[in-house]
Amino acid sequence: EVQLVESGGGLVQPGGSLRLSCAASEFTLSRYVMSWYRQAPGKERELVATISSSGTSTNVADSVKDRFTISRDNPKNMVYLQMNSLKPEDTAVYYCKAAWGFQVYWGQGTQVTVSS
Repeated sequence: EVQLVESGGGLVQPGGSLRLSCAASEFTLSRYVMSWYRQAPGKERELVATISSSGTSTNVADSVKDRFTISRDNPKNMVYLQMNSLKPEDTAVYYCKAAWGFQVYWGQGTQVTVSS
């Protein structure tokens, strides 16, 4: 079964760090543009960061710029989101998305809670 599985979420204090991972099964990520999205309670899902298939181009939302970094390891079929200097407003469910043409896959999400 084609799947994306996120991991690495949890509870962290403000100012802390987390690294989210996204693993693919039953398909190869290397041709896909990969993105991280997040959705906070009562809010719409928003794009956090995107990385090209080769990994040479990345974009991050202004709200997380200079704090979050997206990366990928194609041989390992993995994508990552390094999150530093976390703020309470970063609290959300974080989703991994793979896109190639009309093929789009989403993971189930991982909860990130930033609270003291």
